Amino acid sequence: MQQKIIRNPWPHWAKAVSFTFLVLIVAFVFSNSLEIATESSQKSGSLLTLLLNRLPFLQGWFTEHILRKLGHFAEYTLVGMVLMLCLRSCTVRLWANITKPILGGVLIALTDETIQLFVAGRSGQISDVWLDSSGVCTGLLVMGGILLILERYFAHRRRDTRGTV
Repeated sequence: MQQKIIRNPWPHWAKAVSFTFLVLIVAFVFSNSLEIATESSQKSGSLLTLLLNRLPFLQGWFTEHILRKLGHFAEYTLVGMVLMLCLRSCTVRLWANITKPILGGVLIALTDETIQLFVAGRSGQISDVWLDSSGVCTGLLVMGGILLILERYFAHRRRDTRGTV
């Protein structure tokens, strides 16, 4: 007979930690959007130079535009991962409630691009909202998979140790 895996929401401190981490990441993302175009471009240019010096095979095709788009995707993948942790801290029914963090991630991306409309030299891009949203979905899937693997592993360990003294 197969035993049902019983999962519980995480303790209150885990919820506080995950939501605090989410607020910090969103603040970081928004602070990047508040930089004027010259500052932002200077940062990207410095990072690009560093990467091209350390990884010469990137020369010729890896541009500042690609670096910026990868940065967007990476930031929002992290946002998606933390949104999944926030969801897991509130409920055990991850996939039944997945639309909530997706919507949250899209709203963060829309807000991020809207902020850029009011910053000198910056512009809000619909293509960035799509890229950011795909990063959120990637982060949700990656962290959902990690949580599933970890929860099954620990459930298996609990079953194995029940009969031992």
